[in-house]
Amino acid sequence: EDFAATHGADPSDLATVETFAGEHGLSVVRADAAQRTVVVAGSAAAMTTAFGVTLARYRAGDAGFRGRSGTVSLPASVAAVVEAVMGLDDRPQVVPQFRVRPALQAAALQSSFDAPQVATLYSFPTGVDGTGQTIAILELGGGYHAADLDAYFSRLGLKTPQVTPVSVDHGRNQPGNPADGEVELDIEVAGSVAPGAHLAVYFAPNTDRGFLDALSTAVHDAVRKPSVVSISWGGPENAWSQQAMAALDAALQDAAALGVTVCCASGDDGSSDRVSDGLAHCDFPASSPHALACGGTKLEATGGKLVSETVWNEPADGASGGGVSDVFALPSYQAGAGVPPSANPGSRVGRGVPDVAGDADPQTGYNVTVDGQQTVIGGTSAVAPLWAGLIALCNQALGRSAGYIHPMLYAPTASRGFTDITSGSNGAYSARAGWDACTGLGTPVGTSILATLRAGLARGAGASSSAGRTPGR
Repeated sequence: EDFAATHGADPSDLATVETFAGEHGLSVVRADAAQRTVVVAGSAAAMTTAFGVTLARYRAGDAGFRGRSGTVSLPASVAAVVEAVMGLDDRPQVVPQFRVRPALQAAALQSSFDAPQVATLYSFPTGVDGTGQTIAILELGGGYHAADLDAYFSRLGLKTPQVTPVSVDHGRNQPGNPADGEVELDIEVAGSVAPGAHLAVYFAPNTDRGFLDALSTAVHDAVRKPSVVSISWGGPENAWSQQAMAALDAALQDAAALGVTVCCASGDDGSSDRVSDGLAHCDFPASSPHALACGGTKLEATGGKLVSETVWNEPADGASGGGVSDVFALPSYQAGAGVPPSANPGSRVGRGVPDVAGDADPQTGYNVTVDGQQTVIGGTSAVAPLWAGLIALCNQALGRSAGYIHPMLYAPTASRGFTDITSGSNGAYSARAGWDACTGLGTPVGTSILATLRAGLARGAGASSSAGRTPGR
């Protein structure tokens, strides 16, 4: 309520948009001051007239979608209070960042892990299990089977956590397609690392509007009240419209202001991020300065002891996403991190990705149960829920939400909270001492991360921070 009053939409701005909708034959479905959103419905002809675009149906392979041509236009009085118009185009926007392990030759080192084993190798805090915390998981396709979750947690000797599916824009838990691997990976990793936490899974359509609505719904959910969000879906910055990126970044700023940490996978295709133009690209929303971008490593262990850890980069299996944003400026918390100029022409200085890392190589990935089968999955998709579980454990231990943790993690005294990864590359960028565009600050030393957050909160950092929203529209 305080957020809506301080940072929500001005009632007169909502009224301006609602009046515009009525004048163009559009009905107002919902107006939300806290999310600064007005949802309108109407015919394609009415939408075309209202926004000055042409709508048509298109087909790419087996998939059909609605697309628009032309620039969205609004009367000056309405445009002055509108940040973005979403939902005219419903083409698939993002992909899940997970990789299923192919056949693996026998090796002396342990080649795959249960998520709690990775948590132990990373010294996650003990004596806490996430009780009292809600982890929000965003999914833009696929689903989970309750029987899979029961089988997975039973194998680990754990009680299946409370998992609540939440429908956004008519999205729903709908298992039966390849995205099930993403959904069940996220639930099983986060749930086994923080088995006492409540997991709320927000299902939405794979569109830019669906992504925004899922994030806003989770961040502003006054019923389940997540303290951390895990996002394992993304796409290269140049595949997004400027308005969509601005709207999603605004929602991430909301999260910061409300004391919610948002963990995002940094991508599974190295510095190219699946773009074939020969340039380096960052994955969004990980590239937002308000997201905790999670990169990937190859972790090898034997006898319960970590043997080596390098940047994840396997020619056939993917590589840790990371680089320098083409969109977002260098944030203040990275001013002393040594983020290099972009590898692209022009040597732009911008937001460095990722912030942190964890085991992601599918060759050293996570044992999971998907669609009734045990398999091994990696990708930075696994790192986002791993870090979300760690933050939930820390929040329980702290007795409060750590929230916007970036300034604390980048503080000069926080280096002890990480194992620095100094070997390997993701294509255009190489690992080095300190922060790098492959694994960020490094992989977590969980107990030290907790100490870093405790010290930072004592200084007044984190939770609702200066990165929060200013009054706006």
